[in-house]
Amino acid sequence: MATLIDNHKAGFDYEILETLEAGVVLLGYEVKALRARRGSLRGAFVSIRNEEAYLKGAEIPAYQPKNTPESYNPRRERKLLLNKKEIKRLLGTEKEKRLTLIPLSLYSKANTIKAQIAIARGKKKRDKRETIKKREADRDIHRSLKRER
Repeated sequence: MATLIDNHKAGFDYEILETLEAGVVLLGYEVKALRARRGSLRGAFVSIRNEEAYLKGAEIPAYQPKNTPESYNPRRERKLLLNKKEIKRLLGTEKEKRLTLIPLSLYSKANTIKAQIAIARGKKKRDKRETIKKREADRDIHRSLKRER
């Protein structure tokens, strides 16, 4: 299971409550671009429409821009493959107060591309400040331990 692209800011911007795995419907040149580790999940989210889940806002550039159709949109929405039971559960959690669905990463698993999506709650500014303070305190501790060696 090799991670192809990550959503690095997800852990900082959101409190992750639960994760699950979904298949992603991609075009051939999108798969090649992902295997070359080109793409971004910054600002991406999952929406559910007509009992189907879609990944929106993820940018996957064409592998070879000159060989792709002119109508190709790197930010197009991509269908996520989930069973009906999972989609109904996600619909219920999405309607709850302040919960959202975000992609954490895209990875390959047995010659298929999978998305790890999370049910998350957005952090407030004060929570983000606490995270920064904790991170800086941990760095200071590690630095002082290095000096003592």
